[in-house]
Amino acid sequence: MELKRVVVTGLGAITPLGNDVKTTWENALEGKSGAGPITHFDASLFKTQFACEVKDFNPGDLFDRKEARKFDRYSQFAVKASKEAMEDSGLDLENENLDRIGVIFSAGIGGIKTFEDEVSNYFADTSKGPRFNPFFIPKMIADIAAGHISMIYGLRGPNYATVSACASSTNAIVDAFNLIRLGKANVIVSGGAEATISPSAVGGFNAMHALSTRNETPETASRPFSASRDGFVIGEGGTALILEELEHALARGAKIYAEVAGGGMSADAYHITASHPDGLGAKLVMHNALEDAEMNLDEIDYINVHGTSTPVGDISESKAIIDVFGDHSYKLNISATKSMTGHLLGGAGALEAMFSILAIRDQIVPPTINHEDGDDDPEIDYRLNFTFNKAQKRKIRAALSNTFGFGGHNASVILKQYNK
Repeated sequence: MELKRVVVTGLGAITPLGNDVKTTWENALEGKSGAGPITHFDASLFKTQFACEVKDFNPGDLFDRKEARKFDRYSQFAVKASKEAMEDSGLDLENENLDRIGVIFSAGIGGIKTFEDEVSNYFADTSKGPRFNPFFIPKMIADIAAGHISMIYGLRGPNYATVSACASSTNAIVDAFNLIRLGKANVIVSGGAEATISPSAVGGFNAMHALSTRNETPETASRPFSASRDGFVIGEGGTALILEELEHALARGAKIYAEVAGGGMSADAYHITASHPDGLGAKLVMHNALEDAEMNLDEIDYINVHGTSTPVGDISESKAIIDVFGDHSYKLNISATKSMTGHLLGGAGALEAMFSILAIRDQIVPPTINHEDGDDDPEIDYRLNFTFNKAQKRKIRAALSNTFGFGGHNASVILKQYNK
């Protein structure tokens, strides 16, 4: 069968850099950090006392007080981002077949703060027997954001969540892309959200020595591809993309940001948390994405890397890029935007796909911040252009976005300029 073409017609975001797409993108291009001391709880006894928090978010702008109680913070982010994306897309739902519009929206963890609160309340006084909020389970589960979005807009198409740790929202985009090009839907709201800046998440990641402990200067803590990197910075937020079948978009005169060219998935089959030191899964997923897109290596101009600022991960990904792209590696621009946003875990892939789309639209590569002269790792090839510290203007025909998750899950998506 002839596969349909898929384009992106709407974007929405709430991130540590801004509570909408425009502010987030402007701050990313300026190389601003979203990191600061944790305000969500008292982190004074934790090894890591900072994070990339969303600022000045008021759930009351979206829901009345009674309704807000039904939503974990991660679902609130999902709804906020989806609302902006739907408005940006210009979709007139009154004139759409809602059976043909779906939602594939991810979280790597889901409502962990809800879980903490309910269990803490129970153990605070067990003498009265179990007392749990009736919304406990629906608030906590990782699929509920997709359900909420569908109910708000009456969307009856395919509806589920993808859960593959930090690859989750890239998997969501790839799944949405595949369903649309197979003719199973006209439009899908896709993306991811996460809200894990909580005692159990920060404490758990500290226990495995995954987080940076640069408490004195949190703004410089996420430093991908620098020798002094010491772990990732946890972040929160949500991003939504409206994926749409091309002819459907053209028929309604939609604005088109970019075309989804292809997606790839793979597994490291190596370790529960560490990436393969030779980047085997990373190489495979990039190969798979390129093959799916039917694109040559030299057609990719920019890679938004997973780039979490971990000792092993940054080395393995940079090696994988060179192994896949060969001499063309040195003609690419590469950037790790987690240096500014922190790591949104299950929400990371959608945010980084959005950055890739906006880079194509504006023909500019956002930077990898916090690299200092002399802070080079002998295991990393600095002939690669990591777009250190300052955004760079260049011709961008297509961008590849990589995400890798605990459990060895890898997902990549290729976005390209839309051409008739």
